[in-house]
Amino acid sequence: MKKLLLIAALGTLSLNTFAQVADLRRKIEVNGTAEQEVTPDIINVSISLKEYMDGRNKVTIDVLERQLEKAVTDAGIAKDDLTISNVSAYNVYQKKKNPDFLASKQYRIKFHDLNTYNIILSQIDPKGIQSTGVDSYDYSKIVTLKRDLKIKALQNAKDKATYLLSSIGSLVGNALNIEEIDNESFPLPVYRSYAMAKVADAPAPEPSDIDVKKIKLSYQIHAIFEIK
Repeated sequence: MKKLLLIAALGTLSLNTFAQVADLRRKIEVNGTAEQEVTPDIINVSISLKEYMDGRNKVTIDVLERQLEKAVTDAGIAKDDLTISNVSAYNVYQKKKNPDFLASKQYRIKFHDLNTYNIILSQIDPKGIQSTGVDSYDYSKIVTLKRDLKIKALQNAKDKATYLLSSIGSLVGNALNIEEIDNESFPLPVYRSYAMAKVADAPAPEPSDIDVKKIKLSYQIHAIFEIK
């Protein structure tokens, strides 16, 4: 009985192996590409505020923070789009140890329109602004865009296979294999003018000219089609 089972198993293995080797279907392999330029519509900007001495008086973080909160509200930015990104325990320790210590605090603002950037900075005491800069960015419709580009890349692969085969009088059959080529990236956009410079002890902030340039997203699909 064991011998019969072994023979049956070997027979099945041989048939499977033969079926794989004997796949004589004619095939064509192509790569399809789709790309599109978009402008990021979510820009996360960091801003660091720091206490400073105005003569004998200290301008505290609380004062600067209230200025920032008011500026954000006046600019029409949602309250949830202003968050505290970092509060150092070192500040708390030093304040208890040394009342004259100048503490700092970091915030993050989510912009959907960078035209409000200068408006916000203009309403904050420039001597209290330690630094500011772009942290990250995103595109609100990125999920839908990725899906659409992958579909277009597959369609492009089929179109390519169609015109190649038409040149020799053949037709495209069913897709035998479809594979995404893992080359996804979200390249950094170029800013026309950007500097993360310390501006404490400086006069009113210079009008910045942050301009988010378009970025190009590109996707590839590798497909194998049967040749009719």
